[in-house]
Amino acid sequence: LRTPSQLKLKLGRKWVFQMDNGPKHTSKLVTKWLKDNKVKVLEWPSQSPDLKPINNLWAALKRRVRARRPTNLTQFHQFCQEEWAKIPANYCRKLVEGNPKRLAQVKQFWGNSTKY
Repeated sequence: LRTPSQLKLKLGRKWVFQMDNGPKHTSKLVTKWLKDNKVKVLEWPSQSPDLKPINNLWAALKRRVRARRPTNLTQFHQFCQEEWAKIPANYCRKLVEGNPKRLAQVKQFWGNSTKY
């Protein structure tokens, strides 16, 4: 399988897919597709803390779009694109750079809730 992201990032065949084990990702259909397409999937506990910085970014985008109160799908799509473009690269960098602190807190609290 050659995905656009894989090609853009020049990963070759040395990559592993990570997912959060939510029901939509573990359905028989998805599981079969991943197996049929020989996608290597990282084993991951289903109730593990969610530490992906992208989730903080999605939350920020959601707040920004919601504040603009779109009234239809066209507006919603437009606002998503506009607000995404306004998110500073520095914000994304800080999310990634904060990962070691997040991981340390998860370890400190044995996987229980943290401030992140």
